[in-house]
Amino acid sequence: MSGHRLPIRLLFAALLLALLAACGVGSQQDIRTTTLFNYAGAIRWGHIDDAWSMVDPDYAARHPLSTLDRQRFEQVQITGYQVKGSQMLSEEEMLQLVEIRLVNRHTQAERVIQDRQLWRWDKDARRWWLTTGLPDITPGTP
Repeated sequence: MSGHRLPIRLLFAALLLALLAACGVGSQQDIRTTTLFNYAGAIRWGHIDDAWSMVDPDYAARHPLSTLDRQRFEQVQITGYQVKGSQMLSEEEMLQLVEIRLVNRHTQAERVIQDRQLWRWDKDARRWWLTTGLPDITPGTP
């Protein structure tokens, strides 16, 4: 009977190892879900550097985050981040519309802006990139 236990244990160990490996890699959809969740949290809690790390490197090179942009984010408190709609344009592109509520820390005036986000899948890096940059929170933005 002990002769049968070894193959079963090996089979169990192999299945467990395969399951752990699959969980570690994650599917494209799982990575998208995690990325969108982390981005929303970074924006919501004012962690601009974390949010900026999710911006497409090509976009970031063309539109670097200026000191003024950073100061604008420091001047507001994000009070709401609500996804109003999303659509898969292809397996590698997703469009998302988000309503962002923010309060100016100095005037306590609340504004609501709409952020249109285009995300793209980078199969080589196995991650999603935001190709439209951080939300435009300048006063007067619709």
